[in-house]
Amino acid sequence: MPAYQYEALSSDGATQRGVIEADTAKAARGLLRQRGLVPLAVDTVSAGQREGETSLLNRRIGGRKTFSSVMLAVWTRQLAGLVAAGLPLERALGALADEAETPQQQGLVAALRAEVNGGAAFAAALAQHPGEFSDTYRAVVAAGEQSGRLDKVLLALADELEERQALNNKLLGAILYPAIVSGISVLIVIFLVTYVVPQVASVFTGQQRSLPFLTTLMLGISAGVRQYGWLMVLSLTVAGVLLWRARGIEATRLRMDAAWLTLPLVGRLARSYNAARFATTLAMLADAGVPILKALQTAADTLSNRAMRQDALDALVLVREGAPLGHALASKKRFPALVPMFARLGEQTGQLPAMLSRAAQQLSAEVQRRAMHLATVLEPLLIVGMGLVVMAIVLAVLLPIIELNQLVTT
Repeated sequence: MPAYQYEALSSDGATQRGVIEADTAKAARGLLRQRGLVPLAVDTVSAGQREGETSLLNRRIGGRKTFSSVMLAVWTRQLAGLVAAGLPLERALGALADEAETPQQQGLVAALRAEVNGGAAFAAALAQHPGEFSDTYRAVVAAGEQSGRLDKVLLALADELEERQALNNKLLGAILYPAIVSGISVLIVIFLVTYVVPQVASVFTGQQRSLPFLTTLMLGISAGVRQYGWLMVLSLTVAGVLLWRARGIEATRLRMDAAWLTLPLVGRLARSYNAARFATTLAMLADAGVPILKALQTAADTLSNRAMRQDALDALVLVREGAPLGHALASKKRFPALVPMFARLGEQTGQLPAMLSRAAQQLSAEVQRRAMHLATVLEPLLIVGMGLVVMAIVLAVLLPIIELNQLVTT
């Protein structure tokens, strides 16, 4: 039965929005009138719309995702639990639509239910919403449907989404404090240089005696910032825009990402992070029964670093030509040695998904360890750097006062 997204007026004049199931749009309006509502708009939320037609659902959620990464993991785990309990997929989706937190989520789940109820495969229904469900998500679901293990596959998907979110949160937590300290430090220094230093030092500029070198230097910096600060901001903005546009060019993005991997500290961190994501996705797809070539293609698409993605695609070509997966990955030096080593062990023992998952776990632990180490090193360096800058500014203000005191006492 098709689902319809509606907007209607209640008897007290309040606007209500939601999803209703009916055979036709006319029947949906009739059901709304039976509830004492005056229908204003009734649009289908099924994916089979005519070209050029925009539904109420699409107008509402087109600008951003309906499910956040956290909510998608929770929703996937709930769906897996219902399917594992023996509930048919169509009824499980209906139950989740009824319990949706927002009208947008309710409309999306109702659209999925309408597609499944109409005879479409669940993966095909997900494919109608590529902005909500990634290629990896859809490929794993398709493999689960074909193998009859949809509940286990959905549980694995939920675990993978939660682990990825946890890793991202730990990385964010590691860099958040240094970023905040750096931002506040820059603002304080700009305030001191552009306001405090000129106010204090202007008292001594009318004297015949020359100012100390440090004070003169700070006054010069202050004058430069006040006079050309707008030009500095404009230059940084233009440079940022040009850099962003350059990353839109595939060849330039490839060279920039390759150079990023060669940087000290952050380069190795980026390699481990991307390799962990690649190994996790490949292990999940292989365990779900996805053919290795398709699994490699999908896992490569999850890599945010273009250089490592190109290496994964090159490895795919070697595997297609008959090379073992471990050998193909070992030929690409950007991947940490842990990935091809465990892939080789997995091929030899017939436990490729388990070995790749173990490699991903070790790489994730390494990423967390390196991120915390980097944050631990950066925090005292930032504090010391900030202290030195503030000390220089304070000395620039105090040195003329000290010299004036010496002159008066003598």
